[in-house]
Amino acid sequence: MQEADEQEDSDLIELIVEAAGSRNRLDQYLAEAVESLSRARVQKLIDEGAVLVNGTAEKASFRLKDGDKIEIAVPPPAVLEAQPENIYLKIIYEDEHLIVIDKPAGMVTHPGAGVTGGTLVNAVLYHCAGSLSSIGGVVRPGIVHRLDKDTTGLIMVAKTDLAHTKLSEQLKAKTARRSYVAICQGDPKEDEGVIDNFIGRHPVRRKEMVVLKEGQGGRRAVTRYKILKRFSKFVLVALELETGRTHQIRVHMASVNAPVAGDVVYNKKSSGDIEWRHKHGLRGQALHAQKLAFLHPATGLLLEFESAPPSDFELLVNKLK
Repeated sequence: MQEADEQEDSDLIELIVEAAGSRNRLDQYLAEAVESLSRARVQKLIDEGAVLVNGTAEKASFRLKDGDKIEIAVPPPAVLEAQPENIYLKIIYEDEHLIVIDKPAGMVTHPGAGVTGGTLVNAVLYHCAGSLSSIGGVVRPGIVHRLDKDTTGLIMVAKTDLAHTKLSEQLKAKTARRSYVAICQGDPKEDEGVIDNFIGRHPVRRKEMVVLKEGQGGRRAVTRYKILKRFSKFVLVALELETGRTHQIRVHMASVNAPVAGDVVYNKKSSGDIEWRHKHGLRGQALHAQKLAFLHPATGLLLEFESAPPSDFELLVNKLK
């Protein structure tokens, strides 16, 4: 169970390891147990000695035992570094707690390596006059979950720390629902199914993710899929995330030999080429976050949103018919 106590200089998060978490690596356990901390943030805190296990600073690879007490001293958020930019946003819903946006292809969610501007964060900072949750840190304020640069569709952003925490808890508990639609190249045998395995960093190409065997350091990833239409070499697929790993749908569909059309990283078939994208008028990969449902963090009311796929996605469907 997670408890947070206010400290003068930092927030203290305390956890007691239960049996299900024993034998896990310290960094893996924390990345799973504390939704507000990314894997990279956990690693940095461990390296800085801000994580104690039974009062002792341990390495990221330390194996936990049932009953271990973990203390994490999380420094207060620094002043936001991402700069507001007047960029158009297609806003689906907004109140004083959160905002739901229909993200276009080509827009990065937040600043990162080599990307300092033009992101959704820059646009939202301008729109909200800087009033966003600080939990995501200096480059990811308000970001509860991500969409890849070339993926379109619905994304929620928290304006307050309380909203951020509540929405993150729903994602972790799988009570928030995220549904996608994709065009994939392949012919899956089953009309519907569940892809359940482990996803982690590629051992060589560190910007890519890959399916790993249990115990190799990956995190469990679960995707439900259902074939909506079959074409000669492609399928239209509805997908629902039970977990939210980096590149999850793209890696999962590639792992069952039905990669997302237009995905130039994981699709090794003909539709994974940038020229194929241009030829068929795709601005990104044919993957769209179509539905989003969650309980409002303040009122508890169920909110449900739906976004139609962009015109280039629909045109490709019509071409394939």
